[in-house]
Amino acid sequence: MAINIVKADIKFKLDNTRQVKEWLSRVVSEEKHFPGNINIVFTSDNYLREINKEFLQKEYYTDVISFNYSSGAVVDGDILVSVERVKENSEIFSTGFTNELHRAVLHGLLHLLGYRDSNADEKAAMRHKEEQYLSARF
Repeated sequence: MAINIVKADIKFKLDNTRQVKEWLSRVVSEEKHFPGNINIVFTSDNYLREINKEFLQKEYYTDVISFNYSSGAVVDGDILVSVERVKENSEIFSTGFTNELHRAVLHGLLHLLGYRDSNADEKAAMRHKEEQYLSARF
């Protein structure tokens, strides 16, 4: 059982890796789940777009995609994050790169925990959880 940081096709180093892993583990625990094998994969825009096209039949860029392999209360899955898209979003929304990166990773984790964002109510609930856990980082 571990949270793993992986790079697919880019050079990228996550700052405060240990603290980020501990924070994400706390999120899982606070949601009354147990961390299994969670892979956070940092990618380029093109790599994630191809994944989006191949596996989700969607032809657009996105900042994060989650693949959920969880069973019961044990959270297993892959969270793929486009570092390029996060950087662009941080500039568009004036949030700062690190904050936007943490939001994208957290968003992916919340999907693994069962949260959805298909409609306005689900999006509002997801945003509320993001704000809650971002404010309690480290």
